[in-house]
Amino acid sequence: MKADIVFINGEVITVDQKNSVAEAIAINGNRISAVGTNQEIKVLIGEETKVMDLQGKSILPGFIDSHIHLILYGVNQLAISCKAEHIESVEDLLNDLKEKASVIPKGEWIRAWGFNETDVKEKRYPTISELDAISTDHPIMVTRTCSHISVVNRRAMEIAGLDENSENPAGGIIEKDKEGRITGKLIETANMLMADMASYTESELMKAVKIASEHFIASGITSIHEAGAFGPESFRLMQQAIKSKDIRVRIYAMVGSLNNSHEFVKKMVESGVVTGIGDEKFKIGPAKLFTDGSSTGPTIATREPYTSDPGYSGILYYEEEEIYQILGEAHKKGYQITVHAQGDKAIEMYLNCVEKALQESPRKDHRHRIEHAGISAPDLQKKMKELGIIPIPNPPFPYEFGDIYIKHYGNRVNHMYAARDYIDNGIMAAGGSDAPVTDHNPLLGIHVAVNRRSKSGTKIGTGQSISVMEAIKLYTWNGAFASFDEEVKGSIEVGKLADLVVLNDRILKVHPQNIKDLKVESTILNGEILYHRETLVEI
Repeated sequence: MKADIVFINGEVITVDQKNSVAEAIAINGNRISAVGTNQEIKVLIGEETKVMDLQGKSILPGFIDSHIHLILYGVNQLAISCKAEHIESVEDLLNDLKEKASVIPKGEWIRAWGFNETDVKEKRYPTISELDAISTDHPIMVTRTCSHISVVNRRAMEIAGLDENSENPAGGIIEKDKEGRITGKLIETANMLMADMASYTESELMKAVKIASEHFIASGITSIHEAGAFGPESFRLMQQAIKSKDIRVRIYAMVGSLNNSHEFVKKMVESGVVTGIGDEKFKIGPAKLFTDGSSTGPTIATREPYTSDPGYSGILYYEEEEIYQILGEAHKKGYQITVHAQGDKAIEMYLNCVEKALQESPRKDHRHRIEHAGISAPDLQKKMKELGIIPIPNPPFPYEFGDIYIKHYGNRVNHMYAARDYIDNGIMAAGGSDAPVTDHNPLLGIHVAVNRRSKSGTKIGTGQSISVMEAIKLYTWNGAFASFDEEVKGSIEVGKLADLVVLNDRILKVHPQNIKDLKVESTILNGEILYHRETLVEI
């Protein structure tokens, strides 16, 4: 049988068990039908075959981002970006907010995302009075880059029913000054409760997921592990968008949300729907809880106080027994389980819960995970190995936030978002960007996993550096394994789904410090070319 599409003259990085590098690939329908030399593949070219000459460029399995927020990323594209080049100060941000207030109807939300107080000239958050001066008719919400902290105006506070008499929610802080007045700053669960108030319309959400899907495809991402946003509605929305082809990436959807995730998990467990239900386009993933905060906030729960603040060790959302009650039950019912755990204290608590769950209800090949696994000290890694846990580190984090990590955690950066340790200790790990917290580009993630330097050039735990091939595997085969999909994707092998990405150069030959400058030339998903040379292809 002649092939539908062939790629010849390439650096075919198969990511098979031998890390073989071939020259050419053939595709029939939505599957890879042959991998080999140019000579072997050319015999499969027929009159109707589409021939793609790679001219020596790399072709890899489609990238799998194992922790990303598709819906949150999408809605952020509809808001003001604090990461825009022109925003260098709080004043610049206030000007953008003011301009937005002048063009939208009264009562509509004004949202900004990606704020980082360490990156602006004033080195501070905007104040509630500054936001009130922009508008008392519009609720305003400025969300920090970590998505765990926000600053809002008084109108937003009124909508949420918050004032000087409001008590802190469990796992969160409604900040007040020395006189007891609200500052507008909301931390952790308080922020997430406000995020629920700043809701979006159905049409906004559909527009948002389409934008996100297109951005991911243009970056070579063909599969994502959606890390949660707005609870049950997210599931309905994603499935409808997949059916209408507004979402074209494959989704492994975690059962969790940015607020009240414990309620969502309980409802899903009670419903009888378990991990793995679905198809190649959309599947139910692990049950997920938040256990602590943001590594850059900083609000992660650590066993020892912060280097920057000897009197502070972060925020915990739940007690250990509470985590076990929720996720232990999910484990018993057949779910893969996971948590957002950044600090070593939060990681340790979760590992204790998994250990207890496996003792009470043994299960082989459970593939329970830890999202982020920020400070993975050696003793915690040992326990991960013993329990068969899959950590999902965020390779690009040290690039944008590495200097912040050194300030807050000191030498603990040597075990933050580990990679070398995991490989050497035989721990399966997969890479995720956590976008929109940082850049979703997998090539940046691979670059940082190899180089371990911040954007300022500072070395960040360089002992965790890995090879280019090992970093590629984090974003391909390992991601497939973390979602029980290694038999159908994650490598370029005969019979697997034809999800591929073509780069503009040879990733195994370019200087390691230039990996982040590589570009995606083509993205192929399900045997169809969806993106080619900066152009999305409509189906």
